[in-house]
Amino acid sequence: MDRQVHIFRSPDRFLAGTIGQPGEREFYLQAVDGPRVVSVACEKQQVAVLADRLGSLIGEVVRRFGENAPPLIGGEPRLETPVDAEFRVGTMGLAWDGEGSKIVVELLALSDEEVGEDAVLDDSADGPDALRVFLSLAEAQAFAAQAERIVSAGRPPCPLCGNPLDPTGHICPRLNGYHRNVLD
Repeated sequence: MDRQVHIFRSPDRFLAGTIGQPGEREFYLQAVDGPRVVSVACEKQQVAVLADRLGSLIGEVVRRFGENAPPLIGGEPRLETPVDAEFRVGTMGLAWDGEGSKIVVELLALSDEEVGEDAVLDDSADGPDALRVFLSLAEAQAFAAQAERIVSAGRPPCPLCGNPLDPTGHICPRLNGYHRNVLD
């Protein structure tokens, strides 16, 4: 079966979102263009890394090419429901399209085979399914900020060990395995 490459050249929205309660959240990335919606499942750490790397790439583009990213003003976007993931993200890639002055985000499906960097931005019939999104600098900045808020909206960290606190507390390694209540 040929691979599916979902391309969004000017999406209405590209966002990170979650389903579930902190500690049990499932993370998704979603591109929306009118009635067309493509969602992919991912890990919390992948969302954090994507936001961080986008910030670095935006800074580098501004430094090298003098591009400016006007701030985007808008509300907090939410996932279009129902969320039906096309695939689980394995490899992520970022690129700068100088001709179109766009950042390209490519998310490749998790694969049993090793995926080299030559598979990123490749339209051949072989390889994992992909979601490719083109974003202006402002859209990329807005995505990175929104993704960072989603990641940090989880469970608060324990002040002793930094591990996430559940509503009922947790077994804190700094207390030699004793249970730490949230109210302690």
